[in-house]
Amino acid sequence: MTDNTQVAQPLKGLRVVEFTHMVMGPTCGMVLADLGAEVIKIEPVNGDQSRRLLGAGSGFFPMFNRNKKSIGIDLHSEEGAETARRLTATADVVAENFKPGTMAKYGLDYASLSQVNPRLIYASHKGFLPGPYDHRTALDEVVQMMGGLAYMTGRPGDPLRAGTSVNDIMGGLFGAIAVLGALIQRGITGRGMEVQSALYENNVFLMGQHMLQFAMTGKHPAPMPARDNPWAVYDVFTVKDGEQIFLAAVSDAQWLMFCDALGFADLKAEPELATNNQRVAHRPRLLKAIAERIADRSADQLARAMEKAGLPFAPIRKPQDLYDDEHLLATGGLADMQLPDGPKAGETVKTTLFPITLEGHRLGVRLSPPRLGEHTADLLRGMGCTDGEIEDLRARSVVA
Repeated sequence: MTDNTQVAQPLKGLRVVEFTHMVMGPTCGMVLADLGAEVIKIEPVNGDQSRRLLGAGSGFFPMFNRNKKSIGIDLHSEEGAETARRLTATADVVAENFKPGTMAKYGLDYASLSQVNPRLIYASHKGFLPGPYDHRTALDEVVQMMGGLAYMTGRPGDPLRAGTSVNDIMGGLFGAIAVLGALIQRGITGRGMEVQSALYENNVFLMGQHMLQFAMTGKHPAPMPARDNPWAVYDVFTVKDGEQIFLAAVSDAQWLMFCDALGFADLKAEPELATNNQRVAHRPRLLKAIAERIADRSADQLARAMEKAGLPFAPIRKPQDLYDDEHLLATGGLADMQLPDGPKAGETVKTTLFPITLEGHRLGVRLSPPRLGEHTADLLRGMGCTDGEIEDLRARSVVA
């Protein structure tokens, strides 16, 4: 794990209790935890179900639950719900991402908790903000389909979800932003508040640029693979040995450098290609000419030429390739942590960090993702429970 002795922790001393699962709520908690807060994850006594997901979901728990403590509590029992309420009474922030009405069943909604703790900030993460849709069950993929993102990502007639949990992750980020704003307001008024973030509204925010494109032009935006590209050279090319590389030249000055870097003197001299808009008009034949000329060059050779000229380019990589990325390795963009679950439990792997610096330092991993109930005893002792009482609660599966 990272040496955090020099890393600023602006939220140190803040206690967050989270009732979260999957991605959205845990992301909010991870942001607050990375910034130094003590984040306590309340899980069912058999654990957050995302601990057991396979395939594309297997990275959810270890990614979004670092720097947290875990306590297992059976909220279905009155004794367990009361234990959770006692814990939230010590919190500055409560975060949750369950269906509307779920938390109220256990007396863990904002209306109930704020009567005991008026300074509490309560962050709800939902599928939809209150309104006609708020009874619906939402998933990242659901809101991508209904919110235009899948339409804009796929080819015409073939809507396609984005390649990561964009709405879940960003919904958690917006939840954390709302919490930070509420903390500042609490510092002024002394009172907390409820804040909300939602998947659908997050997705609509992402679509804002395309909505305003329509408002400006009166034309329906085409899906990104078929969009009216404002630049002529802005595409993925297949080159030697089937490798692929993205190359771009987005200004007239870059076009001249592009031609010089790749040895296209004849294209540089063509009057019909002198300006960007002219090149856009000739885009199909220009891209065909470029593709034919670089087909026998390696992606590495092209990358070196583009980098030397200061032009935009990108190799086409897979997620696992990022573990060997020289920039991430040199700048500390990856940090060690131990896996808490599964066949590789206890093994050390590298995870990605929050993409900011504070005083020049990345926010590191202070605590690996917790094992289920790893901190139950310590937290209950902090609430005044004796070891005997803790063992009794465990024996009756009230806590884990």
